[in-house]
Amino acid sequence: MSNSTRSSREEITEHWDWLEHNVMKTLSVFDSNEDITSFVQGKIRGLIAEEGKGSFVKEDDPEKFREGLMKFEKCFGLPEQEKLVTYYSCSYWKGRVPCQGWLYLSTNFLSFYSFLLGAEIKLTISWDEISKLEKTSNVILTESIHVCSRGEDHYFSMFLHISETFLLMEQLANYAVRRLFDKETFENDLVLHDPLQITKRGLESRAHSEQFSAFFRLPKEETLKEVHECFLWVPFSHYNTHGKMCISENYICFASQDGSLCSVIIPLREVTGVDKTDPANRGVSISTKGKTAFRFTEVRDFEQLVAKLRMKCNATSSPQHIINTEVAASSASDSPKDFDAGPSKMGQRDNSKTVSTEALMTVYHPQDAENLDSKMLKEKMKEQSWNILFVERGHGVSMFRTKKTRDLVVRGIPEALRGELWLLFSGAVNDMASNPGYYTELVEKSLGTCTLATDEIERDLRRSLPEHPAFQSDTGISALRRVLTAYAYRNPQIGYCQAMNILTSVLLLYAKEEEAFWLLVAVCERMLPDYFNRRIIGALVDQAVFEELIRVHLPQLTDHMMDMTFFSSVSLSWFLTLFISVLPIESAVNVVDCFFYDGIKAILQLGLAVLEYNMEKLLTCKDDAEAVTVLNRFFDSVTNKDSPLPPAVQQGSNLSDTKSDHPKVDITDLIREANERYDDIRYEDVESMRCRNRLYVIQTLEATTKQNVLRVVSQDVKFSPSDLEELYELFKKEHFLSCYWIVNSPVLQHHDASLPYLDQYRIDCQQFRVLCHLLSPWSHCANRDSLALWTFRLLDESSDCLINFKQFACVLDTMYNGSFTDKLKLLFKLHIPPAFTEVESLSPSKGGDLSKEELIHFSQLSVSSVGDSLESDSLKSSPEKVGKGKVDIQAYLKQWQDELLKKEENIKDLPRMNQSQFIQFSKTLYNLFHGDPEEELLYRAIAVVTSLLLKMEEVGRRLQSPTSPVKSPVAVVEVPAEIPRKAQEESSSEQTEGSRAQSLRGNHEWSFAFEQILASLLNEPAFVRFFEKPHDIKVKIESAKNLQLKARTRM
Repeated sequence: MSNSTRSSREEITEHWDWLEHNVMKTLSVFDSNEDITSFVQGKIRGLIAEEGKGSFVKEDDPEKFREGLMKFEKCFGLPEQEKLVTYYSCSYWKGRVPCQGWLYLSTNFLSFYSFLLGAEIKLTISWDEISKLEKTSNVILTESIHVCSRGEDHYFSMFLHISETFLLMEQLANYAVRRLFDKETFENDLVLHDPLQITKRGLESRAHSEQFSAFFRLPKEETLKEVHECFLWVPFSHYNTHGKMCISENYICFASQDGSLCSVIIPLREVTGVDKTDPANRGVSISTKGKTAFRFTEVRDFEQLVAKLRMKCNATSSPQHIINTEVAASSASDSPKDFDAGPSKMGQRDNSKTVSTEALMTVYHPQDAENLDSKMLKEKMKEQSWNILFVERGHGVSMFRTKKTRDLVVRGIPEALRGELWLLFSGAVNDMASNPGYYTELVEKSLGTCTLATDEIERDLRRSLPEHPAFQSDTGISALRRVLTAYAYRNPQIGYCQAMNILTSVLLLYAKEEEAFWLLVAVCERMLPDYFNRRIIGALVDQAVFEELIRVHLPQLTDHMMDMTFFSSVSLSWFLTLFISVLPIESAVNVVDCFFYDGIKAILQLGLAVLEYNMEKLLTCKDDAEAVTVLNRFFDSVTNKDSPLPPAVQQGSNLSDTKSDHPKVDITDLIREANERYDDIRYEDVESMRCRNRLYVIQTLEATTKQNVLRVVSQDVKFSPSDLEELYELFKKEHFLSCYWIVNSPVLQHHDASLPYLDQYRIDCQQFRVLCHLLSPWSHCANRDSLALWTFRLLDESSDCLINFKQFACVLDTMYNGSFTDKLKLLFKLHIPPAFTEVESLSPSKGGDLSKEELIHFSQLSVSSVGDSLESDSLKSSPEKVGKGKVDIQAYLKQWQDELLKKEENIKDLPRMNQSQFIQFSKTLYNLFHGDPEEELLYRAIAVVTSLLLKMEEVGRRLQSPTSPVKSPVAVVEVPAEIPRKAQEESSSEQTEGSRAQSLRGNHEWSFAFEQILASLLNEPAFVRFFEKPHDIKVKIESAKNLQLKARTRM
């Protein structure tokens, strides 16, 4: 019997219901009553702590947060820079048994700790390893969070606030992915550049602001400040609609939540007054320049809200802002003289002559008001319907947007209103109003620039709607060139991507040049994020969303198609060009209408409708090629029977009637059917699927990179495929660990997804040293830092202080799988230029250890003589970047060909080793042998070999010049202090034999060739046994996986 104490019966009932719903169903998995009691008690204790914690952040309750932070640091031993964001009580499912514990969310890791029934569970997953993050439910788990990392599934359930927890996890995973994998979009995001500044409150605020600006198509800079539940009076329907008023720095927005699909966007620049009305109903009235008054009621704290809004409006009504608004309004007006208004510089006057102030459609297809055929009459009727709508619901940015608005969009926007409404629905009108004169200035700066982007633009200009007369003349081509070049100048991260030319061509047909530019900005940076970068990640994400929707809505098609990637490959152009590349132009513009109103949801709905329309034929297809043919014939049959465009321009009307096997399909009917059949696809669901699939897409791209790298490297090494894959993961992980805790880490620049696969991930000397300590069979050596440094310098052929995975794997392969000669040759090369450099630590107390600064300094030192020539050769062979972030692919192909033709390195080509280098070489050998079972035998062998080599060198010099004095090499050899006494005695006796030569000392240097050293060492069996002794890389790999993070913690 249990007792519950609370302030009210309702609260007690609510909590018992929660326990019954979330806990009772789970108890059946336990075998004994003791386990059940222990689990329930642990769960309730966790919930009490969670309730007491509330949704605190560090600023709210530093004492409780400090307590949680101490537990986090104690349990997981992560570096102190790792910032804990928040933590939650929950259950982790180990098989079919839940383990009650605490889930800790930090900037780089998801961690879970549980100690229950004497069993400890500790789990640490880095956000960048997560490929799936979703909310799920089944019979046992009523509602849980599913995390998939490196192929392993993890389930967490019984959260008190699961939606809040999931939102934070989603934000942290997205942050890590963007920071580490997708720097193209991250570099423009100043908010998240510093991982130490991330807070729970900040992440939640950011998530809500992103949802707000995306839903209302506002500039990304807008931050959601306040949300008020209220009612908005809808005058044309004579009723109050319930919804939320959302307020940012420059906008007041409203969206209904009662199914009426009513929304309003009120820019503060349009507001003329804010007043209190009907105090009994807590009313707020907002008046705008369009003489429309919006009346909100049941607004909490309405008096304070009125005061705040008045202050905001006064701030935005400053003289400067009024001037800007007037300029923005004038730049959007119909008069082509607006760009010449007022005094202007010569450059601006020249630009006003070049920048087109008319949509190309009005120039090439002017409407004849006197001779109206049936299609033009229908067009005029459409215009009349919109004019009635404008009278009822407002005209301009602050108009009421309702179901009636969408119905008219589905029917197709009239030609005369298309440009204006595209600008309005996309939100581009706000960008243009906020940046008067920006486009003209950009054109002036960008014209005449020469980059890879401008070269690609020039190449594609005449491929953009080549059948349309507007782009068969210099007028259209020049306008297209200016818009694309200006955008590439504005956003060099995107620059120019194929498909942008096709989209921009259509925009220029219906919008003025400046409007077309801002429409392109809205599409590339807001409506289709990450579509037009090098990896088209955004398009691939929406392809994954499309596949998910196909599984849900068209399961029979999914069952028939063996490979779902078919849908991605065939539909990629649908998404990149908004169906413009596959539909006749007169039909495609209707799709663009819907896209600007409903966003990507419209493209997804239409894609599903196309597949459903062709379902029967697709189910009979035997292969992908046949399915592609079916879809192409369908698109050819799509028409727009109401299009007022002349037959010469319409692509659909030019088709031969021989393709009568496919009946004509009207685009308006197809779009209407798509809206009706797939109306249950909501904006919020699409955005959620986008977030979920973004992780999957990026991890899939990373897996493709890994597979390609491993395929190339496996041909040059003897490691097993599994060992090579583990080495790649350690190599990549070391790159990430160097980025986790450093603000604006320069190491982030070492990852460039635009480069060939092998060079996408590279590490510097410091990272290489860490991996050498963890993986090298020679890591026990006293001068291991120097060895790591020299190895890195040897591998750094391009002299950019970075090496790729192939170079790393090949040198490890030599250490583990190379022959005696290979290993000795590697050691020899490490002690001659360009690898070798004199190393002297600034802190003698550290012995052979080097600080990070010393390591970086020595790795950047230029080499002399032979090294210089090698460096210059490598620089010549290194492909250079051309333009902005682009790579000369031809140079890479040539380098690859040269590598294939490169002969086996001849040992006779190796330079000779001089006196100081040989002394260091001997010291390295002594260090390597330390601790070996045959240590004493190896030391004795070194002494013998060294003495033999020195005698050979002395004899050789005497034969070459018998009369010249020779400096005895024997006298200068130093015997390290670590050598056992017996070996030292033998070495000294050998040296006395050559002491007679000391009288012949001179200033001549002596040196050894590699063949001499090799031949001498082969005579010593102990040497051969040592270097041919097998080492197990698997043991080192397992150890490295456990120690890699700890090594970073110690550093």
